Amino acid sequence: MKPYLKQLLDGTTDIQAGLPVVREYLQARILEGLQKSGAFQCLAFHGGTSLRFLYDIPRYSEDLDFALEFHPEQYDFQRYLATLERIFLAEGYAVEVRAKPDQPVVNKALIRFRGLFYEMGLSPYDTQVFMIKLEVDTNPPPKAHCESTIVQRYVDLHLVHHDRASLLAGKLQAVLNRVYVKGRDWYDLWWYLNQSDWPQPNFDYLNSGMRQAGIDDLTFTAENWKEIVREKAEGLDWTAVLRDVEPFIIKGEQQRDFNQVRLLELLGS
Repeated sequence: MKPYLKQLLDGTTDIQAGLPVVREYLQARILEGLQKSGAFQCLAFHGGTSLRFLYDIPRYSEDLDFALEFHPEQYDFQRYLATLERIFLAEGYAVEVRAKPDQPVVNKALIRFRGLFYEMGLSPYDTQVFMIKLEVDTNPPPKAHCESTIVQRYVDLHLVHHDRASLLAGKLQAVLNRVYVKGRDWYDLWWYLNQSDWPQPNFDYLNSGMRQAGIDDLTFTAENWKEIVREKAEGLDWTAVLRDVEPFIIKGEQQRDFNQVRLLELLGS
């Protein structure tokens, strides 16, 4: 399906313009490959890229994140990776799928495509490597709720994923527990808060995640969660937030409202 990717790029020769298209197309193909391998009998899609595929959040994302939610006895990370490599090799991609060693809890792999930007006319370097990271949390916090959705994005996908309340709870775990400022987390939270019909977080899942992270002195409820997150948001280095997220934002009218003042207003409501 390389000709289809070439068609999607439609004569684009600038790597900055072409990169989001290539990345998202390959993410879709990886999801399709995981689907074919039977991975979604065990895994649930979550994280920032799931928001892009499921709810069309106006930002691009890099990694594919999953949680081992069902049938752990059937889970086979190496088999899923072998299926992905076989699919891409059969289509003529110069691909290498490499699992990171010694990762017993969070299984990680890098899917490396060599020379693809050159082949698509985006780079003069035929050895340039583009990578997509895949992660599976094999010991996720309990209490997440899952559902399935049919998505058409380049290919037909039937994705098993965390439900909306659990996705928000997972994002709150990230913004509260991450030891460095990741602007994409805060952008995603701002986006969640702008969705008027989005449900409250899954508090059972949120609290179990905080306990797993060693935070035992807080219990999140519908009455206090925004206040707790607001205290964290008040201390943000907003320059660092923007530096991280701006390369991924799809520019639009609403994006002008992404600022610290507006985020604090949303958390105060």
